[in-house]
Amino acid sequence: MTDKKQLRIALAGISHETNTYCQGQTPRTDFYTLRGAKMLASAGQESDVGGAVDACLSQGFEPVPILFASTQPSGTIAREAYEEFKQEILTGLAAAAPLDGCVLLLHGAGVVDGIEDLEGDLAHAVREVLGDTPITATFDLHGNATQFMADQLNGVFACRQYPHIDLHQRAADAVEAIRDMLDRGVNATCHLLSLPILLPTTTTFEGVGEATLDELLALQAQTPCVDLSWFHGFPYTDVDHVGSSVVATCYPDQVEAAQAAITGFAQLLWDKREQFRARSLDAEQALAEAKQVGSYPVVIHETSDNCGGGSPGDGTHLLRAMLADGLGKDACFAFLVDAETAAQAHKAGVGSSIKIKLGGKTDKLHGEPIEATAYVKALHDGRLIMQHMFRGAPINIGPMARLVIDDMDVVVSSKRSQTFDREPFLAVGIDVHKYKYVALKSSNHFRAGFQHLASQIVTADTPGLTTHHVEIFPRQKTKRRLWPIDSQASYP
Repeated sequence: MTDKKQLRIALAGISHETNTYCQGQTPRTDFYTLRGAKMLASAGQESDVGGAVDACLSQGFEPVPILFASTQPSGTIAREAYEEFKQEILTGLAAAAPLDGCVLLLHGAGVVDGIEDLEGDLAHAVREVLGDTPITATFDLHGNATQFMADQLNGVFACRQYPHIDLHQRAADAVEAIRDMLDRGVNATCHLLSLPILLPTTTTFEGVGEATLDELLALQAQTPCVDLSWFHGFPYTDVDHVGSSVVATCYPDQVEAAQAAITGFAQLLWDKREQFRARSLDAEQALAEAKQVGSYPVVIHETSDNCGGGSPGDGTHLLRAMLADGLGKDACFAFLVDAETAAQAHKAGVGSSIKIKLGGKTDKLHGEPIEATAYVKALHDGRLIMQHMFRGAPINIGPMARLVIDDMDVVVSSKRSQTFDREPFLAVGIDVHKYKYVALKSSNHFRAGFQHLASQIVTADTPGLTTHHVEIFPRQKTKRRLWPIDSQASYP
C-alpha cells in the first residue's frame, strides 16, 4: 500500500458557467479567487473546494492549494482573464513539484473568447506540466463535456444531484480515485458519449430526473468501473459541443464493460427524451395555478430569470403580475437584483417611504422597471451563510432592503445571485411559513432549502435568458441537429 502520509495532492481550478447569450464579456475583476490559506480555510464547507480539502486531510494527504477562481454565471470569459488564471495555475503546479496527484475543480460549461472548451484547454495544459501524474476533476452536471477534455484526465466526477448538494462528496471521490490509482500503480482513463439533446433544467429531487439518476446509480453498481457521470449539459451557450453526455472512468481491464454501460445509458436518455420536456407557464398562468393549491406556502420560482444560469436577476415579469393580482400581505418575493434601489433604501433608512423604479435595468427582455412607492421595512448588509446547498459557505449578495409595495414584502439585493435558501428572507425578518405565496428567482437550487416546506412548487417561465424555451436562442456554432429544437435530430 502507498504511504498516504507522503502524498501531496494539488488543488486548482477555474469554474464558470458561461451563458454566451449574455451581454458583454466576463472580466478578471468579476472573479473571486482562493489561494493558499484561504483555499484551505474552505475545510468543512459543503463545496467542491471544501470537499477536496476535507478528503485530503481525512486520508492523511497534504492538500497543496494552487488557485481557485470562480464567479457567477455570466457572459463569455475575457481571454486575458483566463490566460492569467491559467498561467498562475501552471506556474504554481510546477513550483509545487513533486506532486503525487492533482484534483481540478471545474464546471464543464466554461467558454473563453476564442476557446470553446475551457476545461479541455486547461486540463491539456496541466497534463503537459504534470506528465503521467494522476489528474482527476470535479464538475457541475451542467457541463458540455468533450472527449478532448476527458482524454486529459484520469477521472471525471460530475455532481449527481440538482440542486448540487453533493459537490463536496464528488470532490472526495476525485481524491479517493487518485489514492486508488497510486495503490494500483496504473492510471484510469475516461470515455465519453455525447448526445444531441438540450435538456431543460431538470431537478433530480423528483420526477424524470430522479428516476433517471436512480437508473444511472443502479447501472454503476453492476458495472466494473471507477465511476459513471451524467452531464445534463448547459443549453444556454452556443458552442459546437453543446448537449448532454455520459462519461465512464475505468481501468484498462474495465473499458469494455464501462463502454457498454455508457452506451446503454445514452440510449436510455435518448429513448425517454420526451419525458424531459418542460411545462412552461407565463406569470399569470403560474399565479392562477398557485391560487388553486389551497395549502400553504406555495413556492413560485421564476426559472427564466435565474442568475445561476446567466440571467440578470432584475426581471420584473413575475413581480408585476403578483402586484397586479393584488396578493398584498399574502405574498413575499426574495429577491430582485437592483443595486440602485437597494442603495436608495439604505440612504433613506428604515421607516422611510421612497419612490422607486425597481428592476428592469439590464435589458428589455426581462421587463420594464416597476414604478412604485415603497416603504423601507428593514435593511441588511447581505452577508449570509448558506444553509443547504454549499452548507457553511459564505455568500455576499450586497446591501439588501425589505420593501413593502402595495402591502407585499419585496426584497432587493445589490449583487447577482439566485435564491438558494431562506437566509435572504430571514435576514430581513421574513418568516416564509407565514405567507401563502413565496416567490423567488432560481431554476432548481432553491429546492434544497424549500422543497421540504413548500406545499407545492409552481414554475413561472417568463421571458428571460434561462427560459425553458431553448428554441429561441440562435445556434451559429453547433453543426449537429439538436432535440428538441430540431425534429430531425437523431441518435446514434
